[in-house]
Amino acid sequence: MESMMKKLFLMMLLLITALSAGCGKQGQLQNNIEKHAKDTVVLAAYRHLAPGNKDGLYCSRILYVWEPLITKDDNNRPTPCLAQSWEMRDGGKEWIFHLRRDVYFHNGTKFNADSVVANFDRMKKGYKRSSFYGLNMETYYPTLLKYEKVDEYTIRLLFKEANVNELYKMTDFGSPIYAPECFDEDGNFRSVAIGTGPYKITENALNKYVVLERNDNYWGEKGKIKKFIVRTIPNTDTRYAALKSGEIDGVLDINAIPPFLAAEIKKDSNFSVDKNKSTMIRYLSLNGNKFPFNDVRMRRAVSLAIDRKNLVHGMYLDYAEPTINILNYTSPGYKAIPVAYDLQEAKRLAHEVLGDKRCEITYCINGSEPLQKGEAELIAYWLQDIGLDVQIKSIEYATLSKMMRKGEFDIVRVQRGLANGDPFSALYTFVMPDGGINASNRLGYNNPEVVELMNRVKHITDEQERQSIFDRVQEIVAYEQPVIPLFNDMNIVAYNKRLKNYKPLIYGVDLSKVELAEEND
Repeated sequence: MESMMKKLFLMMLLLITALSAGCGKQGQLQNNIEKHAKDTVVLAAYRHLAPGNKDGLYCSRILYVWEPLITKDDNNRPTPCLAQSWEMRDGGKEWIFHLRRDVYFHNGTKFNADSVVANFDRMKKGYKRSSFYGLNMETYYPTLLKYEKVDEYTIRLLFKEANVNELYKMTDFGSPIYAPECFDEDGNFRSVAIGTGPYKITENALNKYVVLERNDNYWGEKGKIKKFIVRTIPNTDTRYAALKSGEIDGVLDINAIPPFLAAEIKKDSNFSVDKNKSTMIRYLSLNGNKFPFNDVRMRRAVSLAIDRKNLVHGMYLDYAEPTINILNYTSPGYKAIPVAYDLQEAKRLAHEVLGDKRCEITYCINGSEPLQKGEAELIAYWLQDIGLDVQIKSIEYATLSKMMRKGEFDIVRVQRGLANGDPFSALYTFVMPDGGINASNRLGYNNPEVVELMNRVKHITDEQERQSIFDRVQEIVAYEQPVIPLFNDMNIVAYNKRLKNYKPLIYGVDLSKVELAEEND
């Protein structure tokens, strides 16, 4: 075990050395930051954050271009945005939303009930795929019968069944609002996304960069920075080098900077590193439709054989939190469950399934994520103790997704974020027979008690009773492990000290609060 950890540490050390040497060619900062205009901040992400007209959302929420009716507070609970208040009636079958007044879209048109209805009309046209979270009426507004304008600043939603958790479903990606002029007849974008947010898109070069300019007519507190340029730099090494050289001021989005590079850049007095909880959970998806993972004992054996605390400490430098719970730790319904590591019990359970034989399995990873290979090698090292001989395959993500849908795998390393804080939706996709991940990842999970509990909690309005049911579901699933949760991620950001208030949220950074430090210091 110790030799394996030393090997992985040496790999990370060699990578850091190589990156440092590459950056040295450009010298130290040498005022490279002056390449930017004084009132412009340049950031970078691993993916393009404004995929454009073919994307159902056009751009990510973290660009602060569009706003939802309901957003989330620091505890991931629903809080007002474009809807400033609401009422639940008839046990959740009717919801009334009172809209914010004196709000205008970037093109100068007024935000009101008519524009909200137009956005619902658009959703009604059918599912809109997105690089972030798909826009789907059935997902965010299940059993919706009717949406209507009550007056200029009030709308009403009527449901066939009680939707007591509707506010959670509507947060952020569940209720994005755009100027109706954005949409063509099919509900696709005919132009750049026109929202109500503190920043607007003025240029979008796909897979290269997107330019954001401050919306000086914003209804709320206006942004401090006049212009952001958000570059797309997929390669981790290149992104790190750009930050060190001063080509960019900071990184954002998921996978912004890996922990070992965050630890390295933190040593440089020109930069700061900060972290927060993240909605992202990393887990192993096991093919529950075939041997040996169609046996709950084998799934439990795998879970018990993985030393998550050692994994998080050695591979991720404690920039993560070990977990055996499939519900992310930012969800208001989350129950803390002790992380179990018991190799002897894992061996006993595996022997009950395998006998004295060994089993060869394929462990697939996403080749574009730099730490997955080392993580897989460590986990494979542990799994050999329970009779599993692991072959690691690095595969491009699109191919990997197709393999999973076809069931052509044994183990796949996967990740999942929370579109909203709703514990019901987050659990449903894993544990219900028709749940999206249960089906697409071939989990084969079906527990009658869990199904009964999930069907019952849908209609319960008492928060304490709802939480009790969610707790029970989490306990069952933590024992049966339809997937093997590894750790809850952290949102890590690194940035030049030229910036101030560059603080990570549970998703992204609040760009409207970012300032230039020298203006105030």
